Amino acid sequence: MNVRRLMLTLGPGILFASTAIGTSHLVQATRAGADYGFALLWAILAAHVAKYPFFEFGTRYANATGTSLIQGYRTFGRWASWIYLVLTAFTCLFVMGGVGIVTAAFLDNLFGVSAAWGMNATPHVAVITMAGCVAVLMLGRYAALHTIIKAISIVLLVGTVGATIGALFHTPLSAVPPAPIGFDPWTGVEFTFLIALLGWMPSAVDLSPWISIWTLERYKQTGFTPTLRSAVREFNLGYAFCFFLALCFLLLGALLLRTNELALPSGTASFAAGIVGLYTDVLGSWSAPLVGSAAFAAMLGTCVACLDGFSRSFGHGIAALRNAPVRSYHEQISLVVIAIGALMLIIGFPEDIRTLLDFGNILSFCVAPPSALAIFILVTRSSFPREARPNIGLKVTAVLGFLFLSGLTTLYMLHVSS
Repeated sequence: MNVRRLMLTLGPGILFASTAIGTSHLVQATRAGADYGFALLWAILAAHVAKYPFFEFGTRYANATGTSLIQGYRTFGRWASWIYLVLTAFTCLFVMGGVGIVTAAFLDNLFGVSAAWGMNATPHVAVITMAGCVAVLMLGRYAALHTIIKAISIVLLVGTVGATIGALFHTPLSAVPPAPIGFDPWTGVEFTFLIALLGWMPSAVDLSPWISIWTLERYKQTGFTPTLRSAVREFNLGYAFCFFLALCFLLLGALLLRTNELALPSGTASFAAGIVGLYTDVLGSWSAPLVGSAAFAAMLGTCVACLDGFSRSFGHGIAALRNAPVRSYHEQISLVVIAIGALMLIIGFPEDIRTLLDFGNILSFCVAPPSALAIFILVTRSSFPREARPNIGLKVTAVLGFLFLSGLTTLYMLHVSS
């Protein structure tokens, strides 16, 4: 692929990475390192492998059919479209509430709003944050999203890698204490955290349709449709970026927090300041702008991309249900309603940030198996173009991934009911 074609193809994979690199990485991966060292490294690896086929299938389906996965669900029947819309409506507010409050917390910390006001100003900052994101997406749509995410990705990469290198120079890997005595990820609160970690690591499976939508939007924006191989390669680039930063945040948690026996704070007023402060206490005050800007960039990218993804999902879902073209006003109305609903949740739970995040993660994990199964059927049935069907290796990985997700979901249900 030459440089020009690469630049025309580049977009959906980076958008996916920006969506993923938020609470799952900055909060959950850091918590995993801080609380358990490297004991849950396997879980991060397993999540990326198990979910990979279902995210890749989003790119594959859009490139091969010229339609989104949401339109693919409609081929199962109207009931499938209704189920998708109901599940999306149920999960979107918790996802956006968690993402929105963390984004606002880091913006609050970056500009010292709460410190200046002498109170927890995060809910107020959340209103400004959501309004800004909605305005950008209403006015600029995909072009604005694409431009913002590229800039954010550069800041995020430089800030995170810089902080990780500083941590490695400060603390050797051998100094990280092992997991606490008696640690068992399959029981008690440790198992609950494991499910929460896997829920959005690297992202929720039910977000796969977003990749197909963004792929189509990129083709529309550039007027260029790449080959399937090129499209998948672009997605793989974003996925690798996502995995690399997950390891960086796990390292940061283990090297800086676990080694120094420090824990992440839970209140919104202190959450962002606490994370940045914990890093800077160990690395030095020089790292405050680096860590603060990287953390805010991670969350802003996630917030903007999630708002766009959810609003487009509703627009495409309504269109699929009615067998009609996608209407932009459906997407715009959905965008405003989602932002307002998320703000109501944030205002209702202004101090319970970790509980809100964990609930959203667990909810996403529990709906992963049916989402994965539906996507797998769409790309392997006889009506899907033969030349675009996944090879045997990818099919086997998808089946094993589905069994992994289904097995853990069943264990969690048994755990909750016991």
